[in-house]
Amino acid sequence: MSTFAIKNFGCRATQADAASIRQSFVAQGYSLAETDSAADLVVLNTCTVTAAADAEARDTIRLIHRHNPNARIVVTGCYAQRAPEELAAIEGVSWVIGNSHQEEIASLVGGAKDLVSISNFARGISPSVQIVREEMSAARELAVAAPEEFGGERTRPTLKIQDGCNHRCTYCVIPFVRGKSRSLEPNRVLFEITRMVDAGAREIVLSGIDLGSYGRELTPRSTLYSLIRRILHESGIERLRFSSIEPMDITQDFVDLVASTPRIAPHFHMPLQSGSDRTLRAMHRWYRAAHYARRVEIIHNRLPDAAIGADVIAGFPGETEEDHRATMHFIEDLPLTYLHVFSFSPRGGTDAEKLANANDDRIIHRRAQELRALGNEKANAFRASQMGKTMRVLTLEDKGRAWTPAISGNFLKLRVAGPWPRNQWMRIVLNELDEPLVPLPAEN
Repeated sequence: MSTFAIKNFGCRATQADAASIRQSFVAQGYSLAETDSAADLVVLNTCTVTAAADAEARDTIRLIHRHNPNARIVVTGCYAQRAPEELAAIEGVSWVIGNSHQEEIASLVGGAKDLVSISNFARGISPSVQIVREEMSAARELAVAAPEEFGGERTRPTLKIQDGCNHRCTYCVIPFVRGKSRSLEPNRVLFEITRMVDAGAREIVLSGIDLGSYGRELTPRSTLYSLIRRILHESGIERLRFSSIEPMDITQDFVDLVASTPRIAPHFHMPLQSGSDRTLRAMHRWYRAAHYARRVEIIHNRLPDAAIGADVIAGFPGETEEDHRATMHFIEDLPLTYLHVFSFSPRGGTDAEKLANANDDRIIHRRAQELRALGNEKANAFRASQMGKTMRVLTLEDKGRAWTPAISGNFLKLRVAGPWPRNQWMRIVLNELDEPLVPLPAEN
């Protein structure tokens, strides 16, 4: 029996994609290897948001080939969709399969899929490398991980309910590598959640590339708000969590819904990108700093203990030192609890690639460092604000050590004293002087 391994890069959406890929290979008769070095075939599910993500994928391919030269390496995901020839030129790569055919990946590699109409041999690339990639189609359905994925190592399975994006932010390549926005039909979402709950899942993460746009293209039209209400009423899920949601999709009604029940994690991740209106305008973002601040205010007033995270880009073309300082001061004044900081890198085919006034790499690096330091200050301040509070946490792993990792509803990563089973609810009192934290007695 052939063995395979999967290396996954990037966001929650790629994690959901990797789960589907894993199951498709199992269905084709492959068995999951314990390590990359022991696998007959290694699949890399890539990200291409930044140049650093591309470099990480290339380095990983070379490392795998060096340690396991006999393995067939299959590269898929967003980098494979954006620049297949670039990946095909790397020694050790056997297949490059774009997002356009990711749902067929196991059949393609296993020879069960006819390649006559879709296989391409790029000029200058070894004919032993198969490239399978077409332009993304809005009609393509979403791949969904079956609930047995919960039986693996992940405690909190991800359900991708939306993919693609209709926006055209000047820096972002995602619409080109994932296509237009499309959503999983609400009844199918409920079906998959019910199956995951029946398999034992207690927390499910709903993910999407533009999650707040869920359902707008469906007939009849749906919304994320109405879907969540259905999930709460028609499923037994104990806790829902959301991936990133754009700020203009965070409304008072949406926040009130989250606040109305302990079954939704009080955790909001809202991309900011910049606190300078001039830079936001150049990015083709559809809000300004004051709009973003109002959304944060709505969350914080209704849920003062909620986690509120943001994405920020350092060094966008034309960003001045004044713009950078405006972003720093803007973030300092907001009750954000963590930051994801990205150093700007031009992506082929985006409008930002053509912009003048690019910042020097040293300037970008320094600004990113300053933003990350500010993010650490925000995270530490938020953790300090939660000291002495009782929390319900979910254990994440079962590795038989003296402590067990766990996560709170408001996204604090904690350690609970003792070798507890994964996927268990526990109550703790957050006390930095007593970590690992001793769990409280179970409630009757």
